[in-house]
Amino acid sequence: MSSLASEFAMKDLGPLSYFLGLHVTRTANAMFLSQQSYAKDIIARAGMQSCNSVATPVDTKPKLSTTSSSPFDNPTLYRSLVGALQYLTFTRPDITYAIQQICVHMHAPTIDDWNALKRVIRYLQGTSSYGLTLSPCTLVSLRAYTDADWAGCPDTRRSTSGYCVYMGPNLLSWSSKRQSTVSRSSAEAEYRAVANVAAEICWLRNLLLELHHPLRTASLVYCDNISAIYLSGNPVQHQRTKHIELDIHFVREQVQRGRVRILHTPTRFQIADIFTKGLPKVLFDDFRSSLNIRPPLASTAGV
Repeated sequence: MSSLASEFAMKDLGPLSYFLGLHVTRTANAMFLSQQSYAKDIIARAGMQSCNSVATPVDTKPKLSTTSSSPFDNPTLYRSLVGALQYLTFTRPDITYAIQQICVHMHAPTIDDWNALKRVIRYLQGTSSYGLTLSPCTLVSLRAYTDADWAGCPDTRRSTSGYCVYMGPNLLSWSSKRQSTVSRSSAEAEYRAVANVAAEICWLRNLLLELHHPLRTASLVYCDNISAIYLSGNPVQHQRTKHIELDIHFVREQVQRGRVRILHTPTRFQIADIFTKGLPKVLFDDFRSSLNIRPPLASTAGV
C-alpha cells in the first residue's frame, strides 16, 4: 500500500464509547446516550454547583416577554451558556422547549430570561445523569406526535410548533420552534405543525429508502386538534384556509399517497406538548419517560 493510501486508510477503533462529549454505553439489549460530564461542566461554568434542583426545566406560566423585566447586565455570559445548552439537547430532548424559549431573547436578554436559564441549570443539577435510551427495533415503522401552542408569544403572537418522531420504540427526531408567521386560528397553527412533521417524515422515509429499508405502511401522525385532522382529508377548500393552502396541499398529497395518516389523540396523551409549553411535574415526568429519557441503565450505574 502506498504511503498516500496508508495515510487515508480507515481504522476500526472498536465499539463507540465516547464522541464529542457524548458517552455511549451498551448492554445486551439497549444503548444509553449521555452527556453527563458536559452537563456538569455547564453547571460549573454558571457557578451553580451547589444550587438546589427543580423538578421541571420551565414553569407553567405564560411565555416571557421582552418587556417583562430590565435588561440582564451580562449578555455575553447568557449567550455563552445558552449556546452550550443547545448542544446538550442532542441527548436531552426534555429540555428542548426550555432552550428554545431562552434562545428567543438571546439578542437582548432580560433578568427574567436569566432566571429562566438558571431554572434549566437547576433542573440539570438533579438530572445530569439522565440520557437517551435506544433499543433494538425489529419492525421498522414511523409514528409522530405534533402540537402547537397557538399565539403563545406575548410579543409577536406567533405560535410554537413541536413534534417528535419515533422509529419503533426509539425517539428518532424532535423539534421545538416558533412559527415564522402569525396563525389566525388554533387550527391554522396546528396544521402548520402537522405540515412540519409531515416534511420531516418524508425526509426520513426517503433516507430509509436509500438505506434499502423502504417503509411499506403509512407513517402515523397524532394530533389533538380535530379541525387540523379534518383539513388533511377534506378536499373542499374554504375561504378561511386559503392562506395555508400550500401546507394543506402538501399534507393532503402525503395522505393520498398513503405515506402519512393523521390521527387524533387526546391532549392527555399528546407527547408533543412537552415541546410547546411548560407542564406540571406529573405530566412532564410522564412525557419525559415516553421520550425514553431516563437515568443510566442498571448495569451502567456508577460508571
